[in-house]
Amino acid sequence: MNEKSARCIQSGLMPSNAGDLARLLTLVAEDVVFLAPGQAPFGREGFSSNFMAAHRQMRICCTSELEEVVVVGEVAYTRSRDSLSVTPRAGGKAAQLAGHRMTVYRKQRDGRWFLSRDVHTLSAVA
Repeated sequence: MNEKSARCIQSGLMPSNAGDLARLLTLVAEDVVFLAPGQAPFGREGFSSNFMAAHRQMRICCTSELEEVVVVGEVAYTRSRDSLSVTPRAGGKAAQLAGHRMTVYRKQRDGRWFLSRDVHTLSAVA
């Protein structure tokens, strides 16, 4: 994985912003673990239910600035700065969140890189 590959993987933001869970899950390992502030660790099933619930209630727009890419053999990680705008579908003011993210990827036998671990520090912007 190189920076170009990492940016390609980060293109997962497009299906994320569009609410395309099926496309996102094609980029995620079966044994993925997500860590989010104030929550117990969760996997694909928890991610799927959280994602769908959030997109039913809100319009979500995420941007991510890649700050670092490190590759060691079959494992790589990226560090980025994320910004989120979350607008209730029922109307109302958008909430702004920002923070950092570290994502670990594992290379598969077929050469693809799957998201394996993800942790973020997103919190409300004052």
